Amino acid sequence: MNTTDAAADTATDTAAITRLFDRYLRSLDDRGAFDATWAAAFFTEDATTSTPAGDVRGRDAVAANVRMAMGLFEGTVHVGSNYLIDVDGDRATLLGNQLSTHVLAGDGGLFVSGGRTENELVRTAEGWRLSRADLKIAWTRGNPPALP
Repeated sequence: MNTTDAAADTATDTAAITRLFDRYLRSLDDRGAFDATWAAAFFTEDATTSTPAGDVRGRDAVAANVRMAMGLFEGTVHVGSNYLIDVDGDRATLLGNQLSTHVLAGDGGLFVSGGRTENELVRTAEGWRLSRADLKIAWTRGNPPALP
């Protein structure tokens, strides 16, 4: 493969990874079912996540954890930015910033957080999927919800 082909492949992979992660963040705000179909669209079968809602392993556990966490809010807006993506064959990393605004269920209070997202991805037959998705909160404003 020549240098031009490799650069084009990297650009294509980077665009696909960016689109996957943006769709993932958007899906949190769309308030879908967070079921097995949702999880399969974004995560590998053995994916792990580490977020303020807990550490989990396995696609089904990821879906259950997101369903629980998102149930704490009436609405949310998640914004990802400053993606640094490195592709190495069929594996990749995505580092980025994340700003999340949450309207609490019940009292309607506002809770905002900012942090860094650290992700590993794998190329599958269905396309790129997250094998690890970690969110490290750097700051918050407002009262966080009480986790069950």
